[in-house]
Parts: sequence; C-alpha cells; structure tokens
Amino acid sequence: MNKPELGPLQRSVEFGTAVAMVAFGALVIVGSVQAGISWGAEGPRSGFFPFLIGLAIILSSAINLVQCVRSPQAGLFVEWAQLRQVVAVIIPTTVYVVSVGWVGLYLPSMLLIGGFMIWFGKYKPIHAIAVAVGVMAVTYVTFEWWFLVPLPKGPVEEWFGL
Repeated sequence: MNKPELGPLQRSVEFGTAVAMVAFGALVIVGSVQAGISWGAEGPRSGFFPFLIGLAIILSSAINLVQCVRSPQAGLFVEWAQLRQVVAVIIPTTVYVVSVGWVGLYLPSMLLIGGFMIWFGKYKPIHAIAVAVGVMAVTYVTFEWWFLVPLPKGPVEEWFGL
C-alpha cells in the first residue's frame, strides 16, 4: 500500500519557482523594452539596466530549471501542515500590504499586530490592542513629529485630524 504524500516535493517546488522566475524576468524585459533600452543623448534610457536585470533573472532561473530536471528527486520540501502555517501568515500580510494604499498605514498595522498577537501569540485581546495602539503611537510620533516623514494616511487618520 502506498504511503500518502505528506506535502509538495522538493523538485516540484524548485521547478515551479524556476518557471515563475522566468516569467517574472520576461515581464521585467517587456516593461524595460517599453521604457526604452537604448542609449540616448544623456546616456542609457530608463529601461536599460532593468533589461539587464531581467536577462540575469531569466538566465539564472534557466540554470536552476536545468539543474532541477537533471537532479535526482530530493524528497519532501515541506509538510502540508507546515505550509498551512506559512500561508496563515502570508494571506493576512498580503491583505495588509494591499490595504495600506487605500486605508493608510496606521489602522492596517494595528489590525495586523493585534490580530497576530491574538491569533498566533494567544495573547488576551486587551493586551494585543494595547500593544498595537502603542506601537502605532510610537511610530506616529517618531516619523511624523521627530523625523518629519509623513507616512501613508487614510480616511481614519483624516477623521482624527492626523
């Protein structure tokens, strides 16, 4: 009887990563060509160096792809339970990064810090809220008052007049 697979295999992950990086390199090259990769009167145009980076990404990823295909199977990359833990962090973090553009930095940061403390750290909600608000207050004072660097704000900060 076959043993159930415990998670994705090393080769599958390496192959998928190499293919994704080749696609990313191609995207960089397309954007660079649109921006211009030739030399102008003032020197290289804005797409010249990103074009070279895109080529380097494709070349190195192609080497990884060949090595992946040639190498013997390395076994398990990660167990599904471990991968679920990683995804449990990646999804809220991705939502946080996307929401900062619309909502500002402070509210999403408080929700992320407090949520992670409650969910992963098993802290009491009152402690998590206190730490989240405190960290954002220190961040606000440090950047906005001391360094005079405005951080992204949204409707909540406008409502409070910050």
